[in-house]
Amino acid sequence: MEFDKIKAEVKTVELDTMRADNEDYFEAVIGRTNLEGMVRVLENIFGAPAWPSGNKLSKDIEKLIKNVGGLRKGQTLYLLNSDECSTFVMLWPWQDGDRITVKMSKV
Repeated sequence: MEFDKIKAEVKTVELDTMRADNEDYFEAVIGRTNLEGMVRVLENIFGAPAWPSGNKLSKDIEKLIKNVGGLRKGQTLYLLNSDECSTFVMLWPWQDGDRITVKMSKV
């Protein structure tokens, strides 16, 4: 699926704040009340999360994720690989428990 189409699907979920929206990167904040809807959208596109999971991430993916802040316990990574590019989405819950940052990029 093309990055713009994935972005359009993600934007169907109510966003609290839009931080970045360009051709290869998207970042927004959602409220916890919208997390279930966001997960439903992401799992329809990406399937089950790539992290956390029982699978190990490749070195290339680990390097890519590290460049945009890495992953910690409690965070989630969705990954879609195609012949054209790879797209990932990370969900980063805030310490306040009320908000989640959604980071999406294509490479």
